[in-house]
Amino acid sequence: MQLKNKDLLLTDGWINAAEFRSKRQFAVDDPATREDIATVSDLDATHAKQAIAAATTAYGHWKTVPSQERIHAVLRWAELIEENAEDLGVIISTESGKPLREAKGESLQCAALLRWYADEIQRWNTDNRPAPVSGQQNYTIKQPVGVVACITPWNFPAASVIVKAGAAILTGCTTIVKPSDLTPLIALAFARLSAAANLPAGVFNVLPCKDPTEIGNELCSNPDVRMLSFTGSTRVGKKLYAACGDTVKRLALELGGNAPFIVFDDADLDLAIDGAVGARYYNSGQICVGANRYFVHSSVYGEFARRLADRVSKMQVGNGFDPSSDIGPMINQAAIDRLTHVIESATEMGAEVLAGGGQDDASTLFFQPTVLIGMTPDMPAYTTEIFGPVTCLYEFENEDQVVALANNTEAGLAAYVYSRDTSRLARVSEALEAGVVGANSSSIFANDLPFGGIKQSGLGREHGSQGLEEYVETKSICLVSQ
Repeated sequence: MQLKNKDLLLTDGWINAAEFRSKRQFAVDDPATREDIATVSDLDATHAKQAIAAATTAYGHWKTVPSQERIHAVLRWAELIEENAEDLGVIISTESGKPLREAKGESLQCAALLRWYADEIQRWNTDNRPAPVSGQQNYTIKQPVGVVACITPWNFPAASVIVKAGAAILTGCTTIVKPSDLTPLIALAFARLSAAANLPAGVFNVLPCKDPTEIGNELCSNPDVRMLSFTGSTRVGKKLYAACGDTVKRLALELGGNAPFIVFDDADLDLAIDGAVGARYYNSGQICVGANRYFVHSSVYGEFARRLADRVSKMQVGNGFDPSSDIGPMINQAAIDRLTHVIESATEMGAEVLAGGGQDDASTLFFQPTVLIGMTPDMPAYTTEIFGPVTCLYEFENEDQVVALANNTEAGLAAYVYSRDTSRLARVSEALEAGVVGANSSSIFANDLPFGGIKQSGLGREHGSQGLEEYVETKSICLVSQ
């Protein structure tokens, strides 16, 4: 891995602003080459306790630091992320496989989000209320929750760290990040930059590990950890939810999705196909808000399928460092096996492959961008979070039918709908059971827009002022002056 700033390649844990090396180590692979790129310290519950102790001590001071001082440190952190965006992009692309342009964009987005948070938090004011008692003053203040554990995924390994830890730190919390074992290097690089930005020791800690069980159990059971923020599968999220019950922690859970993508008969097909590509193939399809079930009205189904397949068949698959690559590798063999099962089970039950359909070389983790037609709700793909470059097309006849189909899932993270009828767009957007809806758009993220799921897709929100609110307690004070 060629970096201009070689200090960014940190391979040991980061606790209390110091490197923590473990006798146990684990390898991090480049999914594009399947070669080891680093050997990282494999920390355990003992290290987790040390990190919690450091974060608890640091919290005693950090919560009292004036807001402007916290903002200054975080803005310096953002500045350093921008200055090192090229190297950070290289780290992200190497350990996750995503195209380099997307990886650099992710690192720059981290800096932009820190700046937005820093600006937004300055707008918070004391909320004065009329008191029912003469001479009494009633008002509210916001105070940090405390020590926050952040468990982050591999598919957006930089953004998921900053959206959680950045918001928490600005509000006065201290943080412990447990990154995915597949992509720990970017979180450790952020740790190095946090020290350069003069964030105090113990405010930002990183615990890399191969098996998350030990550290996860400690983070969930330790009463000094007052909040846990997790992004990942619904299955794991439920386990964490239960494990945090004894200490009644605050929880923010961004879990799995099964997003519908609805194309009505009056939709602008050019716009809908652009949206379809964005909603499925960005980050090689490895995205929680990726459209899983494409419902296309029967009158435009054939044309939509043909045009989408033509577009998809021209996408280039390859190493993320190749500028011509649109689709990088899948993260691991398990992802390949899942996609293979989705396609094989569908075709055995009558579906047809219009584009792609598998691997050119089974010794790699590259998978062809694929379009399947003739899909039906009884196929395994219908309830599977596909998490890869495979588009499944289903037919529908009318609005009531498609809304019922779209909502027929335990997930409720994202949804998309395309139509030229503004009334229909508004009506269907309100009817869809999802935390965020793209109406004639697949661009559903913005720094000032809250993001999160409903039903079994999670609790709480990230981004926006609501993303900051997750990390504070609102205290009411009723004061009578003597």
